[in-house]
Amino acid sequence: MLRGSLRTTALPERVRDAVNAQELESERLIGWMQLLFAMLFLALFSLAPRPIDAPMSVYQPVPFALLGYATFTLMRLYASYRGFTPAWLLVISIFLDVALIIGLVWYFHVQYDQPPAFALKVPTFIYLFAFVALRALRFDPRYVMLSGLFAAAGWLLLVAWTISESPYGTITQSFTIYVNNGDRILRGAEFDKVFSILTVTGILTVAIWRARQMLLRALTEVSNTQELKKFLSQGVAETITDQGETLKAGVATERQAAIIMVDIRGFSHFSSQVSPQEVVAMLTSYHDRIVPLITKHGGVVDKFMGDGVMATFGAVAASDRAARDAMSALEDILRAATRWRRENQAHALGKVLEINVAAASGPVVFATLGSEDRLEYTVIGSAANLAAKLEKHNKDEKTSALVTRDMWSTARKQGYQPRVRHEKRRNRRVAGVSKPMNLIALAP
Repeated sequence: MLRGSLRTTALPERVRDAVNAQELESERLIGWMQLLFAMLFLALFSLAPRPIDAPMSVYQPVPFALLGYATFTLMRLYASYRGFTPAWLLVISIFLDVALIIGLVWYFHVQYDQPPAFALKVPTFIYLFAFVALRALRFDPRYVMLSGLFAAAGWLLLVAWTISESPYGTITQSFTIYVNNGDRILRGAEFDKVFSILTVTGILTVAIWRARQMLLRALTEVSNTQELKKFLSQGVAETITDQGETLKAGVATERQAAIIMVDIRGFSHFSSQVSPQEVVAMLTSYHDRIVPLITKHGGVVDKFMGDGVMATFGAVAASDRAARDAMSALEDILRAATRWRRENQAHALGKVLEINVAAASGPVVFATLGSEDRLEYTVIGSAANLAAKLEKHNKDEKTSALVTRDMWSTARKQGYQPRVRHEKRRNRRVAGVSKPMNLIALAP
């Protein structure tokens, strides 16, 4: 029962790691609570007025016992911060919890020079419940059950020792005599104490077992959600998880947004000449450069399309500076593209890989598409279509980046200050667009 973790072997490794981290944190909390109990007992013993009938004694073992317990607790607490919490150490800790209380209870008859039966009536007995409940902090029913069994067994041993050390006639069947005489033992009363310990232990064990199942399910769901979020843009992930109602297809919100399209010119030829692993490595280095620059300026990656990246600004969450943020991200992408091209030129098989960028702004619809079993958030609108067309138009203009004149003007009104070279290009014919357009070409 005490070997390994409880019912975690079938869980994914990432969930087991989360469970282990939670259990380690719980053991530290338990250690601090044990230390608090030890200091509390020591303070009560040292500061509380002594009963007038307590005999004077030079040697008092209680403070030494409490200091020894506190020392062991500090050692166990230190071990927990070092990640060392083997089951045998926890069993020893539980044993010492019970031994401390049983020892304090037993010592009462010595301290007051009374018959052994006197110890069974001291109120310190109830602290056994506190130490049993303390183990519930770990969310592991094994240690709650073990603590309760140790407590019940400890009390039974104390009762057996008391009976063996008491003179004949100490055991009585009269409750009145038991209450009015400190040297009498009522077996029914001691049975009730043991029964109450086992009852509370049983209830706590079942409660903690149920709580642990909920904890494992919650940790599994959280872990799975974290893994799934890696496949979603941060803004989209939050939009999904923060929804107060069931998601369904057809929900749409219209917003003023800016769209950036990024693509690698010459990537098709490169990918046909190298291994799939090299293609993936090149794309990974490209995404590692581009994506952080988009998120840095509040953008959201809507989708990856091979070597293409579509990013939105102000679509997932409304923004009054979407065009400005998009232009700032575009400038950073241009500068990063220059460095990336130089670093990868030797691996491009003699063909220079260029990163092209284009952006447009305007009204878009942020919508939930799909069916009941498969949903996807995406952006629909003329701005998205235009950005895609402008990105391809870079080849005709022999440019690295193009934006519409309207987006440029909107970004300037929102506070955008250009930091790259730019050039006006009027009345340009863009494939798929019916009317000539005024564009702005940018270069790093």
